[in-house]
Amino acid sequence: MSEIPRVTIYKNSWFAKFARKERINDAALCEAIDRATRGLIDADLGGGLIKQRVAREGAGRSGGYRTLIFFRSGERSIFVFGFAKSDKANLDAEELAEFKKAAKELLEFSQEQVDALVGIGRLLEVKRGEEDL
Repeated sequence: MSEIPRVTIYKNSWFAKFARKERINDAALCEAIDRATRGLIDADLGGGLIKQRVAREGAGRSGGYRTLIFFRSGERSIFVFGFAKSDKANLDAEELAEFKKAAKELLEFSQEQVDALVGIGRLLEVKRGEEDL
């Protein structure tokens, strides 16, 4: 089996709070991106926006969380929104349009622009193999 290309993974500050509250660890986020990188995308919403399921702690992915990710294979991914399926069935058309617009803009940022967002705390890098604090 070939090695999965490493993609830099980020989460925005809103998603970081959501993940902390719901006890979603960075390992689960990395696993979701690794699946997407292998082409196992739960839903490609277009324009660099994908939806991936993330397992609930102690349970499987099907009863877990839905996450929205700005995704550019081989480059970067940014977790931006999450919800439990029991809380929200899906995005409405307006929400979907806004997320697609934001994905297009943010995925076009240079690495220097992304680093600046990390520097001011708007984005946090997801670390592989490290426990969450």
